[in-house]
Amino acid sequence: MTLREYGKWCEIRLGCFPTNMKREERRMADDSQASGSAVTVTREGVVALVRLNEPRSLNALSAAMKAGLAAAVEELIADDGVRAIVLTGEGRAFCAGGDIRTMTQNETVAVRRRMQASHQWVQRLLDCEKLILTAVNGVAAGGGFSIALFGDIVCAADDARFRAGFPGIGAVPDLAIAYLLPRAVGAIRAKDILLANEDISAAEGHRLGFVSRLFPAESLVERTLELATRLAEGPSVSFGLAKRLVARAHELPLEVFLEAEAFAQMTAFGSADFEEGVSAFMAKRKPVFAGA
Repeated sequence: MTLREYGKWCEIRLGCFPTNMKREERRMADDSQASGSAVTVTREGVVALVRLNEPRSLNALSAAMKAGLAAAVEELIADDGVRAIVLTGEGRAFCAGGDIRTMTQNETVAVRRRMQASHQWVQRLLDCEKLILTAVNGVAAGGGFSIALFGDIVCAADDARFRAGFPGIGAVPDLAIAYLLPRAVGAIRAKDILLANEDISAAEGHRLGFVSRLFPAESLVERTLELATRLAEGPSVSFGLAKRLVARAHELPLEVFLEAEAFAQMTAFGSADFEEGVSAFMAKRKPVFAGA
């Protein structure tokens, strides 16, 4: 079996990069990625494009990949010049999930520390008031499926595939997928997806409700960036507040939620974006929002 064939098998069966690769195959995969960063960040105006950049391992979540994501998340959240973030994968996969090579230390304390380190950047990204879009290319499995759902808008190539992956190695769904997926498709369907461990096409994901938009594979990133750019020109303050309201809608009693809504609207009405929006409406011109 060639490296490509073996990678394909792992992509389909496990959704992650195997630990029992032959030494030469492992060296080839490592060497092919040694010259570049595991995560790359490029800026196009107010939009930042984050690429998972270890294509030979199907962008499996290696230690370098997770460290790169943590650094990129902190950098972009702190950058006031960035109003939207797009996440995608280099090569033929979005992200094939956990890199089993990093799971050899399976003592309770080691696993907990590893998870806590990942949870820091996961929570920062999910709590971020900036727009997050994911552009899912190829396979999104295991933790890669989780990351796909980090998007406020989940864009997928028409040939993309999703798979829980976790049951294949006896692991529990992680990186917040058991939190995010039920909110998109309901608890019953979420349990079916996470336990049955079957491939789900992008079209089926769109039908179920966890994929927002379908684009042709060859123009996925371009179309997602166009959408991100258009949205980033909008009222960032109200977008961020709306995201917070939606995130809390499943948790708060109606009375408390409506109070939070009132405070959010008070904040929006006091923003420069609101002033500009009203002024532009009255003058019958297109608003130019500053994101403040």
